Amino acid sequence: MRPRTIVRGLFCFGGTKLIRKASAPPALTTLILITATSVVTLNMIVPSLTNIARDLEADYALVSLALGGYLAVTAAVQLAVGPLADRIGRRPVLLVALAVFTLASLGCAVAQNVWILLAFRMLQAAVVSGYVLSLAIVRDTSEGSDAARLLGRISMAMALAPMLGPMLGSVLDAAFGWRMIFVLYAIAGAGLLWLAWVDVGETIRPSAKPDESRLDALLSKPVFWSYALCTAFSTGAFYIFLAGAPLIATAVFGIGTAELGTFVGSITAGFIAGAWLAGRLAGRYSPATIMLMGRIFACLGLAAGLVLVAMGHLSPSLYFGSTIFVGLGNGMTMPNSNAGAMSVQQRLAGSAAGITGALTVLGGALLTAGTGLALSGQPSPMLLLGLMLLASFMGLLAAVAAIRLSKAVPSGQPA
Repeated sequence: MRPRTIVRGLFCFGGTKLIRKASAPPALTTLILITATSVVTLNMIVPSLTNIARDLEADYALVSLALGGYLAVTAAVQLAVGPLADRIGRRPVLLVALAVFTLASLGCAVAQNVWILLAFRMLQAAVVSGYVLSLAIVRDTSEGSDAARLLGRISMAMALAPMLGPMLGSVLDAAFGWRMIFVLYAIAGAGLLWLAWVDVGETIRPSAKPDESRLDALLSKPVFWSYALCTAFSTGAFYIFLAGAPLIATAVFGIGTAELGTFVGSITAGFIAGAWLAGRLAGRYSPATIMLMGRIFACLGLAAGLVLVAMGHLSPSLYFGSTIFVGLGNGMTMPNSNAGAMSVQQRLAGSAAGITGALTVLGGALLTAGTGLALSGQPSPMLLLGLMLLASFMGLLAAVAAIRLSKAVPSGQPA
């Protein structure tokens, strides 16, 4: 009888490889792919909304619920999936979520009326579990600066996916029709389900599965809310930018459609640079210091932009150059603030990630609506920068509070 060897995700016996379930933490690439899919699922269909409304003979406002309604459901999913994963484990929750997403994507692909489409579209929101659980798995398997560095790499994927999603969606719609987008979702879901089965082992220890009372303990800790609000307000400045920048670009600067994507996408480039910089600084500086540096950079960049506009120096390069600092600061802050939130009570890393994610989505929705109302009259470049600075400054205050509260915790005790 030939000796048998165990390979990650595969069982080898006598030269024959059989798929087996994973029993080890996943590769970072697996977590990045799962996270990117959970993000790109939101906006790949944006270019197809008009065609969907026409083909299904539905009102465009109703079809647009495939975005707004979907976003709302993702917030609810994040609130539920985190505590569930803390209770029964990361692996089973992730596998079920990916299975639901795959089947729901097939349902969307064959839907013959808008109500069936929307019903399956809401079920697709299960994929956001991949984002929450990827963060929790990183926190389960790494500490401090290592966790922040890995979360920074995952964050870079989160930044790239929204940029590539609409582009790929447009190509698929033009070549094959909008249903092919959902077919691609299904193929991606099936592929990720297989990858998770062979590569994502359980990372939460059986002895670490919490009882219900510990969730109350997490929610009662001001330091957790400080980290979560730091993430929410930092991302909120980005949502404000997305809501107001296209209007300012076209109405104030006369930027055409061809150039608009470059200017609006500049903040995402800043985020990628910030996440890369945070990874380089990890190990040299504490996660708290890098988080605080990110908030300071964002506030200083926006403040400089306001000063320049007030002095009459209003140009696209200077204006959008100042908003890049929001992306740069967020790229530095968010991996560390997320790691901090999940470190408050490590046994509840899933709950912390889910609550922080839901808070960020809900806050972003409110700030987006508020920005639209504020700029609906006369578009004001200074007002947009001011709103972004206010959100960034609130994130700075939350970061300072988190650091002070963390230092106040006696050594050896959970934050």
